[in-house]
Amino acid sequence: MEQKENKNVLNIDIPADVMDGVYSNMTVVSHSQEEFVIDFVRLVPGSNKARVKSRVVMSPVNAKRTLAALQENLMKYEAQYGSIKLPERKQAGTIIAPFKAEA
Repeated sequence: MEQKENKNVLNIDIPADVMDGVYSNMTVVSHSQEEFVIDFVRLVPGSNKARVKSRVVMSPVNAKRTLAALQENLMKYEAQYGSIKLPERKQAGTIIAPFKAEA
């Protein structure tokens, strides 16, 4: 029997220096017509200084797909571990309500 190659499989290589990840306890999102910029920030408690640890720039389509993937995984997380309680916000910002991802 002939084996068919699965063309939908994507092998992703993670370099050793990226494997450990970057800790972030705050994100800052900005955008233009062409791209979204997500800064992953580390804010040290008790300090008024924060440092961008990583910056990701992506297309609007990829940003929407990323948001959909995060929403799906948050729903799975809460189904398994319970609802995530957000502390009262002290700074300006908006929490995006669930949306219908069509990207």
